[in-house]
Amino acid sequence: MTPQAATPAYRRLSVEERRSQLLDAALSLFAHSAPEDVSLDDVAEAAGVSRPLVYRYFPGGKQQLYEAALRSAGEELQQCFDEPRNGPLLPRLSRALDRYLAFVDQHGTGFSALLQGGSVVETSRTTAIVDGVRRAAAEHIYSHLGVSAPGPRLRMTVRTWITAVEAASLIWLDEDKQPPAGELRDWLVEQFVAVLTVTAGRDPQTADLVGALAEEG
Repeated sequence: MTPQAATPAYRRLSVEERRSQLLDAALSLFAHSAPEDVSLDDVAEAAGVSRPLVYRYFPGGKQQLYEAALRSAGEELQQCFDEPRNGPLLPRLSRALDRYLAFVDQHGTGFSALLQGGSVVETSRTTAIVDGVRRAAAEHIYSHLGVSAPGPRLRMTVRTWITAVEAASLIWLDEDKQPPAGELRDWLVEQFVAVLTVTAGRDPQTADLVGALAEEG
């Protein structure tokens, strides 16, 4: 009797592994389509599972899945700015922006849909998730600056720059990712120094930071 080829053993995924699989599938779809254009059937097909299984993990349906996917993407975005606090500031900021722009490059359409809003699945919760990413990014920057108690002018400057980074990223996608990511990164770093320099003329705390940056350079 000819021995039969061994059949690969089926491995049942744990709850967390299955949930992660479904979120990865959803994020991949949201990266190429606006959230309202993605159905649960699409997610099920991308993950290689049945629609009822998607509902088992996300009984709230598409809205719950979208919010969970957005939360997962938000956590990944926050990690972009999680850079070791040693060495000169501007190279650290450059490395963080490299990771941020790589995320934007990878998620494309989904990134645009999440930040621009107007989606039929947008709620106060999804808005809060996105704003939480912005606040976390600001906290990372304050930490890189070595500031534990930023004043209102510095807070406004950093949050304004983060908004500018988002806007530039969206325009970059619209412009077919031109200029090249490295050039865009350098321009955003220069903008950061520029807005700090302007604020330094009105705020002693920021002036001290600009002086420290000059010594590093």
